[in-house]
Amino acid sequence: MTSETPIHAEETAETAPLLRPNTSNVSNGVQVNSNGTFPDSSKSVVSISATEDVENGQTSDSDGDAPKEDAPKLKVNMKALLPALAIGIFLVAMDQTLTIATYGKIGSDLNALNSTSWISTSYFLTLTAFQPLYGRLSDIFGRKEALLFAYAVFGIGCLGCGLSRDILQLCISRAVAGVGGGGMNAVVTILMTDIVALRDRGVWQGYINIVFASGMSSGAPIGGLVADSIGWRWAFAGQFPIAMVAWLAVFFVLNLPRIDHSHWTAKVLRIDFLGAFVLVAAVFALLFGLDNGSNEGWDRSWTVVPLALTPLLFGLFLLIETKVAAEPFAPGHIIMDPPLLAAYGANLFGVAAQISVPFFLALFFQAAMGLSATVSGLLFLPSTFFGLAGSLSGGLLMRRTGKYYWLTMFGYGIMVLSVVPMVMFTGAVAKSTLGVVLGSCILAYGSGMSITTTLIAIIANTSTPDVAVAIACSYLFRSLGSSLGISTSTAVLQQVLRTGLAESLGADGGRAKEIEEGVRQSLDYIRGLEPAVAEVVRACYAVAVQWAYAPVAIMAVSALAAAAFVREKKLEGR
Repeated sequence: MTSETPIHAEETAETAPLLRPNTSNVSNGVQVNSNGTFPDSSKSVVSISATEDVENGQTSDSDGDAPKEDAPKLKVNMKALLPALAIGIFLVAMDQTLTIATYGKIGSDLNALNSTSWISTSYFLTLTAFQPLYGRLSDIFGRKEALLFAYAVFGIGCLGCGLSRDILQLCISRAVAGVGGGGMNAVVTILMTDIVALRDRGVWQGYINIVFASGMSSGAPIGGLVADSIGWRWAFAGQFPIAMVAWLAVFFVLNLPRIDHSHWTAKVLRIDFLGAFVLVAAVFALLFGLDNGSNEGWDRSWTVVPLALTPLLFGLFLLIETKVAAEPFAPGHIIMDPPLLAAYGANLFGVAAQISVPFFLALFFQAAMGLSATVSGLLFLPSTFFGLAGSLSGGLLMRRTGKYYWLTMFGYGIMVLSVVPMVMFTGAVAKSTLGVVLGSCILAYGSGMSITTTLIAIIANTSTPDVAVAIACSYLFRSLGSSLGISTSTAVLQQVLRTGLAESLGADGGRAKEIEEGVRQSLDYIRGLEPAVAEVVRACYAVAVQWAYAPVAIMAVSALAAAAFVREKKLEGR
């Protein structure tokens, strides 16, 4: 999914490089540092306190609780800025749910249902590599330039998806869209950190999540409706003009000072292309090995070799980032810092547990329960709003208490517990759509709360010059979690489904293999089977979904264990 005032923690003096046209007289007395921040000494910069009206750009005097080293904040017209940023957040969220609701139809149309995991994993592949890279890109080229690039590439990728004629073209276009989608998430989060002070950062993240939830809640049912009516291609192609509107909005509304006047060629040379390439190779090897193993067998060379290369490539990536790259996008002193590593680990495993569930639940609703894509999409609405409620409640509780550790532990704890009802009601005890939706709501609430609290933990434990890169690195681990969660759960589901179909249909001889391949290629194939055989197939899908929760449970427990090592820092002041 996708896709986050007012005093800082002791070591985190956030700064705001945003200048509106009517504040140019202020900027004359402000020294701009190389990273686009402002020194604390400028008295011309307006400091934002908890009692100010940020939305209207009005401020009042501080209540006196601010620490001496609190960083200054600029007066920003949030009414003009937030809508421009919200368009991108909405698109990223809508794109994710469009895929969930439509990939069964896509796989059936392209006769590649057993390869539909690549519709998502190809997107997350480039998302994984480019989200952390945007942190460094936004420092080098500027926040606005990075965001405009993200919108343009995302729009082109969506248009390519709508025009794709086979699964390969679709996956390549999804990968292009992922390059842009990574920036639309990461740069907006970095911008909000530039503007909003730490204690209220969780609340503002909750506001952003309202937009995100709106995109997710509207994307799933609209995606299913489009797939059932005019065709799934329009679900992707229709995002292109919206992306262009977002590009224009950012271009005219977002006004930032130039932080680096060097030639663009010199800026390009500062990009860590080698690290990005090796990271893409590592993630691709992992995803390809898992996908090939579940479809072709775990003893095949095309399965063993990629999986064996995966740890070596990740090791090479760490070596490049710590020893080779001049300006690494995942610096060793950030990702290996114990408090940050704990939060990153919780992000990785928590997202892995949460993100995979909607993908195989869509198959459960459509293949095991026989529901349409439209109804399947609507069933994701409750969990979307519970995720939003978790994020908002976490932000409000952090602002009230100034703490985040036990909120993080609570969020991941109920994620672990949510697995129980979801397994029970997918057939282990009974088949119940309501029971499954209830379990997914509990999972979403815990995920929404913990993803917000860990973001604050990362910012609170990072020094000012590293905040943008540290936030971008959090998206690296979230993206790795998305890829890991979807690929492992899909691999388990496909393996159990293939084995279950072979055992259940074995008496039919040669026809068993035909049915097995047919139902794994297209959901429409099930509807053409005789009722008794179709019921066997639906039962096999239900069992496969139950086993797909095994990696979800493991990931959720791992997230809880990692969260135990997150370091609490009092979010001082109001």
